[in-house]
Amino acid sequence: MQSKHFTRVIIAVFVAALCVPITTLHAQQDPILDVMQEEIDREMDVLKSQDPPAYFLSYRIDDSFNSTVSASLGALTASDDRHRRNLTVQLRVGDYAMDNTREIRGDRSFNFSIPQYIAVPIESDAQALRMVLWNATSQRYRKAAKTYQEVRANTAVKVEAEDTSEDFAKITEPAQYVDPPLNPSSLLPDRTVWENKLKRYSRGFLTSEHIFKGEAELRFTAERKRIATSEGAAVAENRAAVRLMLSATIKCDDGMELPLHKSYFAYEMSGMPTDEQVLADVREMVEILTAMREAPTVEPYTGPALLSGEAAGVFFHEIFGHRVEGHRQKKETEGQTFKKKEGTSVLPDHMSVVFDPTLKQLHQQDLNGYYVFDDEGVRGQKVTVVDHGVLTDFLMSRTPFEKHPASNGHGRAQSGYQPVSRQSNLIVETESPHSREELRAMLLDECRKQNREFGLYFKKVRGGFTMTGRYSPNAFNVTPVEVYRIYLDGRPDELVRGVDLVGTPLVMFSNITAAGDDPAVFTGTCGAESGGVPVSAVSPTLLVSQIEVQKKSKSQERAPLLPRPDQDSSTPQTRERTY
Repeated sequence: MQSKHFTRVIIAVFVAALCVPITTLHAQQDPILDVMQEEIDREMDVLKSQDPPAYFLSYRIDDSFNSTVSASLGALTASDDRHRRNLTVQLRVGDYAMDNTREIRGDRSFNFSIPQYIAVPIESDAQALRMVLWNATSQRYRKAAKTYQEVRANTAVKVEAEDTSEDFAKITEPAQYVDPPLNPSSLLPDRTVWENKLKRYSRGFLTSEHIFKGEAELRFTAERKRIATSEGAAVAENRAAVRLMLSATIKCDDGMELPLHKSYFAYEMSGMPTDEQVLADVREMVEILTAMREAPTVEPYTGPALLSGEAAGVFFHEIFGHRVEGHRQKKETEGQTFKKKEGTSVLPDHMSVVFDPTLKQLHQQDLNGYYVFDDEGVRGQKVTVVDHGVLTDFLMSRTPFEKHPASNGHGRAQSGYQPVSRQSNLIVETESPHSREELRAMLLDECRKQNREFGLYFKKVRGGFTMTGRYSPNAFNVTPVEVYRIYLDGRPDELVRGVDLVGTPLVMFSNITAAGDDPAVFTGTCGAESGGVPVSAVSPTLLVSQIEVQKKSKSQERAPLLPRPDQDSSTPQTRERTY
């Protein structure tokens, strides 16, 4: 269902202060949460007496209303609304000390999490819902019981584990929180208006004859996350968000394809940019891509560099954020880069790093890593992981490790996945900020010291990935899309192409020397073993005394032999023809 009143999109959704006691749950008209709790009680009455016994059961039902509109080079490619309801079951057998989730040591087989998407009827049919919960729980118990026996056998024949902490943290006060019901008819945007907008935006990429992909997409999601557990937790939290994305790709004569992206994120439709701003950004993207097509490629290089706030946010997310996720400190297949460094200096003493899911906005920008409760029903908490350069904490789910027995609200998962500790809003802070001019001068000083002709400036990045396990190199790769050479001899800055920023975390961390006074926000979705979760990273510009870049992979295909149809005078003009 559509609404023609965009500014009212999520007024009814984000009333964070309206935390309703569970005693008024029926008054809030959420019978689904009631059925979930009743079925947990019924199932556990039987499962706790089985061999092996179940000791914990939780249901999470994600009710999502999505509206998607996309266009490519001036033509509509998709436009639809969709309502989905998915169930995720977490069932643990054994006890808090040892259960079926424990790592089976010595098993080096591929064990990346496989999601279980369990569709739940979107109709208000309590009996149908109970049938889905009953069937999914039965299947989950059989799998958990089998895995638990494998865990016990593995524990009996292996050496004592490095970490002997329990497998699951106890909760003394289960969460009780219910947001007002969603009203989807007032939430979804008017797709007709956005169809016209996106066609206009994407048509702007046609102004360059070498651009072969030019897309615009709007994704709006309003969702209600319900969590019920055998410990008595009952959570129903609403979240809505909108993201507008622009992307274009140009092809060089040497086969290299160069993408460029721009995105806008907000919790309300009123936070989306004006048409004038978007069209100006499209024109700027076309200009940059055209210049990039003629830019020289960079050979492998080590030397000083500046990372813009956006690039530095991704940099920290990849090389640091994943390595302070708590469950990685317990698994013996993980590299545990920072586990033994707690209480020691890992950054300059003027820098701190916090993860704060309670922040909805910073520097007048909405943050994608905001939530009230994590996906284990634990309230999200601000965690200072680095305090004045010293490592002080880790991001914790309910999977404890030595000296860290409790969750701090960072157990997160995409629907269908089992939660583990994940990042939220990563914020890099400095007490010694430098202006852009000062950082540039410091970069050139480093070039002189290292006898380098130039330093690099990474302005925009697309994303990145990292390896954290013991059986593969503990390396990272950040993918830049806009990079400049800054010359020591005063030549104008030069746009270059064809590089990836690579390295290993401890070496790269030790090379961070200074930070700017210009914090910027990078918003995205982080993919890992518990699926994709929304995150933001906030950082000022960073000076790194030495980075390493390698050549980017590229296509070996030639540019198209024929001109693009809209650039070929022999092509019949058929844009207005109806098929």
